[in-house]
Amino acid sequence: MSKNKLEIIAEPGSFTIVTRRVVNAPASLVFEAFTKPEHIKRWMGPDALVYVVCDVDFRLGGAYRFVHRSPDGQEFAFRGTFREIERPTRIVRTFICDRMPEHEAVETLDLAERNGKTTITTTTVHKTVEGRDGHIAGGRMEIGMTEGYARLDTLLASLNGGTTNEASP
Repeated sequence: MSKNKLEIIAEPGSFTIVTRRVVNAPASLVFEAFTKPEHIKRWMGPDALVYVVCDVDFRLGGAYRFVHRSPDGQEFAFRGTFREIERPTRIVRTFICDRMPEHEAVETLDLAERNGKTTITTTTVHKTVEGRDGHIAGGRMEIGMTEGYARLDTLLASLNGGTTNEASP
């Protein structure tokens, strides 16, 4: 398991959630893992859910749709459109949970590489505090991101020729 811990910043009363996590791979590989369906399906989301839809039209104005299914058959769908793409360091997209479509958010992914490691920072800005609080309610977001990032570590190591740089500072 990775020694890199997920950091979540959600100040009371704020519309924003910031997450930060370091991975042991260059930004170009991390960017690929966030944009190619064949990679996304291998890591994104909680361990208990399986992907049933992973559609990505990765271009400005293009859309994405992810649908996960739980063991009891419940489906959790997320969708949005790409607003900005700066390969390999930045993606801005809308984020809509089908269960709460009125709480559309704007999500910015920033990748900063240093010494072969990449800091992934995601800033999600909601229109309301209620929307933000719904996004993080019950710790589901944290569990899903923590489990997903653990699988991302494994994926990135395989894409990076098995190199994980765990011993590096």
